[in-house]
Amino acid sequence: MSNVVIIGASGHGKVVADIVNKSGDKLLGFLDDDLSLGYEFCGYPIMGSVSDYDKVIGASFVIAIGNPEIRERISQSIKAPFYTAIHPSAQISGIDVAIGEGTVVMPGAIINSGAKIGRHCIINSAAVVEHDNLIADFVHVSVGAHIAGTVTVGARTMLGVGSAVKNNVSITSDCTIGAGAVVVDNIEESGTYVGVPAKKVI
Repeated sequence: MSNVVIIGASGHGKVVADIVNKSGDKLLGFLDDDLSLGYEFCGYPIMGSVSDYDKVIGASFVIAIGNPEIRERISQSIKAPFYTAIHPSAQISGIDVAIGEGTVVMPGAIINSGAKIGRHCIINSAAVVEHDNLIADFVHVSVGAHIAGTVTVGARTMLGVGSAVKNNVSITSDCTIGAGAVVVDNIEESGTYVGVPAKKVI
């Protein structure tokens, strides 16, 4: 059993708390820089700000913040073990799958054979990461997003709710794919893409 502290007292943090509990590990509480939150969140103590992490002995940490740039910054500031949170209902192939430290895999997510998931990613509820995908660090695959086989997704990219990515394409780093967008060609320039097929708008 691991002792776990969640960074980020938010709605996303509540879901991660549920994963920790259902995995049989012990949630000690939260860290958050928003002092207006008070001393408790969803029944657990707010133990201080993020910089207080080193006062918690014997715990591992998971960052429950959706913004990929913030997740990256916090992960670089913490010199402690990170917890990988995988909901028991997630379907993860036992064949050649790798999931990096600090990543969160939400309820009903599917990760198929040969997929490689980086560090501090979010594979959100009911998302599908098909076979042989390469998902770089700090990527967020939103609720119900579907990534077909042999896709590469660059660091800090966010795939919106219900978006879809055709097989055998590549998406560069620092992209936002809008809700419901469909990616059918390689994306080689960072930016925001929306529509069917997805086109750059910013």
